[in-house]
Amino acid sequence: MKTAEEANRAIQEASPALFAALSDLGRRVSFPPDIPVQAAEARGRAYNATIGQITDGRGQAASLRSMTRHLGSLAPADRNRALLYSPVQGIRELRQRWRAWQRRGRPEAAASTLPLVTAGLTHGLSLLADLFGGPGRAVAVPSPFWGNYRQSFAVRTGARILSAPAYLGGRFHCEAIAEAVEREPAGEPVLALLNLPSNPGGYSPTVEERARLRDSLLSVAKKRPLVVICDDAYAGLVYEEGVPAESIFWDLLGLHDNLVAVKVDGGTKEFAFFGGRVGFLSFPFEPQSAIAVALESKVKCLVRATVGSPVATSQMLLLEALRQEGIEEEVESIRRLLVGRWRALQRALAAADSSLLVRLPSNSGCFTLVELPGALHLTAEEVRRHLLDRHDTGVIAIPPNYLRIAFCSVEEKALPELVRRLERAVAELARP
Repeated sequence: MKTAEEANRAIQEASPALFAALSDLGRRVSFPPDIPVQAAEARGRAYNATIGQITDGRGQAASLRSMTRHLGSLAPADRNRALLYSPVQGIRELRQRWRAWQRRGRPEAAASTLPLVTAGLTHGLSLLADLFGGPGRAVAVPSPFWGNYRQSFAVRTGARILSAPAYLGGRFHCEAIAEAVEREPAGEPVLALLNLPSNPGGYSPTVEERARLRDSLLSVAKKRPLVVICDDAYAGLVYEEGVPAESIFWDLLGLHDNLVAVKVDGGTKEFAFFGGRVGFLSFPFEPQSAIAVALESKVKCLVRATVGSPVATSQMLLLEALRQEGIEEEVESIRRLLVGRWRALQRALAAADSSLLVRLPSNSGCFTLVELPGALHLTAEEVRRHLLDRHDTGVIAIPPNYLRIAFCSVEEKALPELVRRLERAVAELARP
């Protein structure tokens, strides 16, 4: 797409709801025909003086031996790619292989674009905040939620966070998003954030709950354009039999013309590659369709304007993993490690005094939430500070009365003692 007007026209023709949800910034941006485009057009020419990266003059990186020797396991061509600029949209083979990874078990008819590489999942979320957020835009997210959603959408773009309880009566609240937006004027676009498995809750809906959740989102879409951002950071980390592990993104495809799901995922948790900062952004359209090309142009413009291009070295490491036979078993071994920790934590919490700690549903992800009973008149922050000062233990406080336990970062054998310390701290602070 050469201009923002052309990109906007392609989006409006293919998905009027998605076009209606674009922010002012989202409508302005498109990838300009400057250095990256002109450098790509000059690739393979006898003399290429377009791109500002230091090479040997023949397209190979002029690099420091003290750095390149640590990349010795990569093939020479891959080592060179790791040391030079990545395309703004990411390395093509990585994008292709990640799309195949995402689509395991999915029917060919399920449309999804070639994923765009981002500098981690948070970057992907911030790109969507730029495209669809903005002053006054309603963003619905069940509460409690990951605090960075507020920074990405409300603080950065001026959007309004609307929320409803993620749990009611100790059970997952399937209609939380519909409840959060029920007072919004009909016809006004709304964003919804779905993080399943969830942070901080560590929960994925059952088959029945997914159906109810899908139906509730459909009821919202019948009244307004709805962009559902599927934050699939913890994709696949499910520990109970019968609980679906695949992204709800696939359930939402084609559900209603007003409902557009967007998928944010990456290697951070799925491949335990936390320092790599490789995320992906996918839209529910066929690759190379006019709307896919238009959306890619807009995302590339935002990437170019913020981080320049995603890191090539970490992309190549993730690509090398995706090329390996048996990579699914390696990923599964991480899930099995977490299953043991999750079970140990659930056993310990089940044995704890329920008048001190209320265990909320947990079946997946990296976290479990506990709630402090209102009768104790304690805040989560009071308990967190007491744990640090008196019990040499750290957890995350989520106001007003939730505590998040990251069992992903604690040894299985240590989790019962962690719960004992938490229970003891609450008992010491409890006020009748």
